[in-house]
Amino acid sequence: MTSAEDLRRLALGLSGTSEAPHFDRIAFKAVRIYATLAPDRLSANLKFTPEEQEFKCLLAPEAFKPIPNAWGRQGWTVAVLSALSEEELRAALEMAWKHGTVKKKR
Repeated sequence: MTSAEDLRRLALGLSGTSEAPHFDRIAFKAVRIYATLAPDRLSANLKFTPEEQEFKCLLAPEAFKPIPNAWGRQGWTVAVLSALSEEELRAALEMAWKHGTVKKKR
C-alpha cells in the first residue's frame, strides 16, 4: 500500500524530474509531464502507451484503469495508490517516466 508521499519521493528520485502545480493537481515532469497526483492524494494519472495501459489494467484491475476520455485512449491511466506496493508503483512510474523524457514530435 503506497501513499502520495511515496509517489512524490519515487518520482522525484527519477532523473530530471521536477514537481509543479498543474491545474488542481501536482505534476511530475522530466521533459514532459508523465504523472499527476490527484487533489485527494489517493490516485495518480500515469502516462503509458495504450498497449502498456492494457497490460497494466489486465494485470491489476484493482490498481489501474484507463481515464474514461480521450486522454485515456492515448494511454493515460489512473493508478490507485492504496492498491499498489512500493515496487509496483516504482515500476509504473519508471514506465511512465520514459515517456516523459521524450520531446514531443512536431
